[in-house]
This record gives sequence, C-alpha cells and structure tokens, in this order.
Amino acid sequence: MPGPRSTTDPRPAPDTTSEVIRWAAFSCVLVPVVLVWYGTSLAGAAGTAFGLAAVTAACRVLLRRSERCAAQRGGRHTRGETPVD
Repeated sequence: MPGPRSTTDPRPAPDTTSEVIRWAAFSCVLVPVVLVWYGTSLAGAAGTAFGLAAVTAACRVLLRRSERCAAQRGGRHTRGETPVD
C-alpha cells in the first residue's frame, strides 16, 4: 500500500478531451430520446442523432490533433497571460 503523496510529486493532467467526448456521446443518445418523448418523429430524432454523432466525431478528431500538435511544440500555454498580451 503506497504512502501519502508528496506535495512535490507532479499530478497527472486530467484527460479533459476524453471527458468532453463522453458527454457529447451521452448527448447523442439523450437528445433523440427526449425529442421522441416530446412527440418528434422517429425519423427526425434519428436524423438529429446522426447529425450530433457526426459533429462529435469531427470534434474528437480536431481535439486529438490539437493535443498532438501541442505535445510536439512543448505543451500548452500555461502562464496567466494570453499569447496576444
């Protein structure tokens, strides 16, 4: 059983991209269910689900590409200033 963590140990960065993608996938299921519940046709709800899934997939690709590029350039901008300051 490991002891308590030292305050100098670096903490692993949270994988926020995966969390965003999980919530988006959840929405791809939840939104059509709610639409059908409130009387939208099954075809309309299916079209909405397809559209949300396509947008989610595109965003996932772009987020992962952004992470790879940031890793190659040496990480994210972590100072309190924006690059345009």
